[in-house]
Amino acid sequence: MDPSQTNIEKAILDALTKDGYIEDTGVWLHQHHPGWKHDDSVVGCLNRLIANEIIQTSMIEKRTVGLSAEAEEILAFGSPEARTFNAIPKEGCSKKELDSAVGEAGKIGFSQAMKEKWVAYDKATDKVTRKVDSIVDVTRDQLESIKRAPDTADENIVNALKKRKLVVPMTVRTYKVGKGPKFSTQWSKKETDLTTEMLTSGSWKEKQYKEYNFNALGTQTAGGYLHPLLKVRAQFREIFLDMGFEEMPTNNFVENSFWNFDSLFQPQQHPARDAHDTFFLSDPAEALYFPEDYVERVKEMHSKGGHGSIGWRYDWKIEEAKKNILRTHTTAVSSRMLYKLNQEGFTPKKYFSIDRVFRNEAMDATHLSEFHQIEGLIADYNLTLGDLIGVLSQFYERLGLTGIRFKPAYNPYTEPSMEIFSYHPGLKK
Repeated sequence: MDPSQTNIEKAILDALTKDGYIEDTGVWLHQHHPGWKHDDSVVGCLNRLIANEIIQTSMIEKRTVGLSAEAEEILAFGSPEARTFNAIPKEGCSKKELDSAVGEAGKIGFSQAMKEKWVAYDKATDKVTRKVDSIVDVTRDQLESIKRAPDTADENIVNALKKRKLVVPMTVRTYKVGKGPKFSTQWSKKETDLTTEMLTSGSWKEKQYKEYNFNALGTQTAGGYLHPLLKVRAQFREIFLDMGFEEMPTNNFVENSFWNFDSLFQPQQHPARDAHDTFFLSDPAEALYFPEDYVERVKEMHSKGGHGSIGWRYDWKIEEAKKNILRTHTTAVSSRMLYKLNQEGFTPKKYFSIDRVFRNEAMDATHLSEFHQIEGLIADYNLTLGDLIGVLSQFYERLGLTGIRFKPAYNPYTEPSMEIFSYHPGLKK
């Protein structure tokens, strides 16, 4: 126990010994120990004595008023209107010079000083002059009076200062204190643990020990919590499932270049396949198994084209397609699912995935080398851009976004392409 708490404890016990009770700790401190504050030290002392049944208390709540931080500044330096008046020289000055001299308090100070008729202002010459020789800083005097005796302050003055946000309502909690069942001016804190020193010295025999309450409930342990990213992921996943989508398996972070690039008609000379953009694996460096018939069709499409396309017109190499990488997008999974759907016999399907992808990017405050991608696809007959707009509108509506607008845009990898905008009612845009 530090000395200040020892002094507080002794004063409380002495007062109870003399008078039998303390009617109000706030009043008692003001009368007998005006230098002490009714803060955590006093309350902590009371709680310690209550826990050992030395005293018993009941709380007293009183509505009162206190001073704001601005009011405390006024007590230290004077009110804005007084500072404004004092900053005006006898010969007067320009409004600009006055504002510079008074600073932030000048605006309200000038207004109040004009209201009190302490100063005059000539707009034509932009000159401010004094109208009186001296002033009384009424606001400061009123605040000093309220600080000394808040409970007896004039209600009209308090209300006027509240409007200026100089006085704020407060609830003060003090205590009525009486003797407890084990009251004593000489007591020692009961031990809660046996220590090595107590056992070695034998002092444990003379100590008093706090009784254990074996019926008390233990502290509730904190459970695990979902990461904010996982919460968002779970919300998106639930929306997709409610809309009839089927989740694609995305547990293969390692993918080969064939499914990640070639099956999506991305040429083997594309910059995205460079080591600066993609993580390549060294062990195992290459994939071993591919659907040979499909590989030949992809090779044909790249080299010569088909179905109305002239292809990329280059010598496609299986060696490039075999290279293992960390997938750069979950579209690699989509290409696998579409191939599987074709092999099993085409039926209309709706797929989605939400998972991690990897890019060889420089990391900074807003970029990592891995991030999450959300992807969805619908395979069916006679689909139009209107169907896509309808699905996206439903998705965002379930997220709580309304006022959705679609704007045509150019993307080199999709055709047609759109950008999506949502109206923000708070920002009005």
